[in-house]
Amino acid sequence: MPRILITDDHAIVRTGLRTLLQSEPSLELVGEASGGYEAIDLVAETSPDILLLDLSMPDLDGIAVTKKLKPKYPELRILILTIHEDKALVREAIKAGASGYILKRAAESELVSAINVLMRGDMYVDHALLSTLVENTVEKPAHHRELIEALTPREKDVLGLIVLGYTNRQIGEELSISMRTVEGHRSNLSEKIGSHSRADLVRYARENDLIDGILDN
Repeated sequence: MPRILITDDHAIVRTGLRTLLQSEPSLELVGEASGGYEAIDLVAETSPDILLLDLSMPDLDGIAVTKKLKPKYPELRILILTIHEDKALVREAIKAGASGYILKRAAESELVSAINVLMRGDMYVDHALLSTLVENTVEKPAHHRELIEALTPREKDVLGLIVLGYTNRQIGEELSISMRTVEGHRSNLSEKIGSHSRADLVRYARENDLIDGILDN
């Protein structure tokens, strides 16, 4: 059962998150923090699996908290929860070590889905931000550029969506293509990259810096 720690400087937001998490029998709420420094202390005390972390806090912002926590707790999954729809902030948060980025206006079901995606070891980015994140051209060392250039534009789109935690059905809906076409692109990706499962594709993208390629301009 995933153990969740909430951090937000607004009491009303914490109350809403608490109510949601306590209504989900598959999730366990282990604590609440009202600021960044308190969150760091509570992570040490409660050992959560997932930290729901507000991006903007008066004492220490979410990105700074992430940078402090990830080196010490590499298995901790940090889900940034914010009102900010800025691609640069999404990129900065994920590069700092966050596993996901979700908007506060997201539906309750989407938050639960995001938590489940993180627990599988995948990344999650709010659907509303996806179109600003999946890019087709990047500047990388030669071997990275060669791999990316070997992929078609649509294969790059599909790989980006896989990395961000989308299912085949969601990929099809996002790109307005059929499930059979999605499966064809995934088969081509597996052949070109030499990885045959979803976890392998995500792991390959991470280990070879392709995630930066997806997130960078």
